[in-house]
Amino acid sequence: MKGQDKPMVKKGLGRGLDALLDNRDTITPTPAEGEKSGVTMLDITLLEPNAKQPRKHFDDAALAELAESMKNFGIIQPLLVKESGGFYTIIAGERRYRAARIAQLTEVPVVIKEYTAMDELQVALIENIQRQDLTPIEEAQCYHRLMEEFFFDAEKISQQVGKRKHAITGMLQLLKLTPAAQQFAITGELTASHAKVLLAIDDPRLQANLAERVADEGLSVRATENAVHAAMRDAADPANAPLPEAVLQAYRTAEIDLKHALGAKVSIRPGKKKGRIEIEYYSPSELERLLGILRTAHE
Repeated sequence: MKGQDKPMVKKGLGRGLDALLDNRDTITPTPAEGEKSGVTMLDITLLEPNAKQPRKHFDDAALAELAESMKNFGIIQPLLVKESGGFYTIIAGERRYRAARIAQLTEVPVVIKEYTAMDELQVALIENIQRQDLTPIEEAQCYHRLMEEFFFDAEKISQQVGKRKHAITGMLQLLKLTPAAQQFAITGELTASHAKVLLAIDDPRLQANLAERVADEGLSVRATENAVHAAMRDAADPANAPLPEAVLQAYRTAEIDLKHALGAKVSIRPGKKKGRIEIEYYSPSELERLLGILRTAHE
């Protein structure tokens, strides 16, 4: 195995993970010749992803970069796994596993231990949080699971993951976002700071619309605060009552028609006295193509 002889444990991983990793002498497999105790090479086809993995979103470009690094330097940090019916469930290291598959590696270094259900969730949660691999929503969902399934409170979670209690409770607030807004946070288009600003909006449809605007326009947190204040001010004005669902559906249909006609993303934003149509393009050549379509339509 290239790299270090034993797993590199990051400082500050939290007391929960340190405790779980301390007792490495309980690992059952006999190390292959030349390997250090506690780490063994395992056929990659025997590994199975963990259905309880907290992280659901994996960046393809980042995985490709990691895979290229693995081709050159190998896997420096072993995966943590547990045996399950002749196969091995990944407790921590699914990102490394996915990259190893891309790199077409046939075997990977692992540390095999016996884990309880509580251990599995703690290890997967803490490893991902400390590496900042979770999206804000995924992190909040993990905290929620610790509370619901294992009766942790914010103080106990704080002790386990090494984060302040108010940070834990703040992350849990993100689960109050509408599903549409949460999706933008899951894909990384909204940060935790953006999401917390959006929580000031109670109306689900308005919150979802603003979340989409923040993602589409790449608004800063300060710009998002201004947009939220403006939206709440407008919503309080009777003249700005929400449009009927039938009217909104007509706008959505028009957006789809324009998208098909232009071959580009189109957004229609109605207003009190005027609205606007936004057409997205990503290169000068694409802009020229769109202009050609519009010129032809005008002729």
